[in-house]
Amino acid sequence: MPWETIFEVTNIYAMVCWLLLLLAPKREQVLPLLFMAGCGLLAATYTVLIVGLMSGTLDAAGPRSQDFSSLAGVMGLFDSKGGATIGWIHYLAFDLFVGIWAARNADRRGIARWLQLLVLPFIFLLGPLGLVLYLLLRTFAGKSVENAVAPS
Repeated sequence: MPWETIFEVTNIYAMVCWLLLLLAPKREQVLPLLFMAGCGLLAATYTVLIVGLMSGTLDAAGPRSQDFSSLAGVMGLFDSKGGATIGWIHYLAFDLFVGIWAARNADRRGIARWLQLLVLPFIFLLGPLGLVLYLLLRTFAGKSVENAVAPS
């Protein structure tokens, strides 16, 4: 399968998962499914592709680097269609994981869904910035729970 197709399919899949996360009316029933079918499938896809790329089974469709120890090496990882696609799937999987955690955490703290809807898209689009926004939101909104600083 061409790297462009893998990129497009995983991108659309992640968007559908995020729409379910944002809009599902009974989210407590949807979160376990999103966790396994969303994060799990993206992580499994990443695993198959990265193992295939690093073992030489898959063609990177460009220069291939396995150097994680320098900026030039990491840039080399993303300098091929395969490397960029696999890197993007990595982001999609982890951002969805953080989004699911934030939504579940906010629900437990009684943070209104409309406030969550202001923050969750930032997690999807800008990852760590969205996480910072959520951590600020939960500091000032919702009920206090035991161990409020930990990511429970």
